[in-house]
Amino acid sequence: RGVNMGDGWETARRRTPGNDWVIVALGHQGEVEKVIVDTLHFKGNYPDSCSIQGALVKGGTDSQIETQSLFWRELLPSQKLTMHAEHEFAEQIKAIGPITHIRLNVFPDGGVSRLRVLGKVAR
Repeated sequence: RGVNMGDGWETARRRTPGNDWVIVALGHQGEVEKVIVDTLHFKGNYPDSCSIQGALVKGGTDSQIETQSLFWRELLPSQKLTMHAEHEFAEQIKAIGPITHIRLNVFPDGGVSRLRVLGKVAR
């Protein structure tokens, strides 16, 4: 877990419509079984909720990955978050097959101390 708020990821307050997000390449191609979204140390600046999308990206990434990620399959439907807590999601994970990348969406903005994606490596 993070040692303080500066050890996490915090987005600026959003004044325009939309939400903040980040794309993460997984260490190996695999099937996700559990996700942990940790808001430790984020008390007044945590996201209201989050969702996660995933995709199997073959042949490397290109400049279009940001746009493509808008259409990736839903891995974790929108989930309510609370301050300064670990949020573990397993039953809520959708079986979408092997993936290499995820897109964490935070609504509308806020801080995440840690994002853990657990599962099985797909050979």
